[in-house]
Amino acid sequence: MSSANPSGHNWIRKPKTEEEEEDPFDRMIARTGCASFHYAVQECMAEHQDWRKCQQQVQGFKDCMREYQRQQAEEYQRRQKLHQATT
Repeated sequence: MSSANPSGHNWIRKPKTEEEEEDPFDRMIARTGCASFHYAVQECMAEHQDWRKCQQQVQGFKDCMREYQRQQAEEYQRRQKLHQATT
């Protein structure tokens, strides 16, 4: 079952023009520090059209996001303790 135009996601990013506003999703990913991992997954998907062949890139992105979330949780807890100490 192969076709020239497989159904599903279009994994190829279109180049931005100067007039286009940055995608909110891209801004969100950039804030995490994991954008390079995200783009590696996208590039792999564009090349292979099969997420199973991109497990190394997916794992790298997953690990990066897990670390970002851990740091965010630590920062939240630090702020909570600081707030409690000042009230």
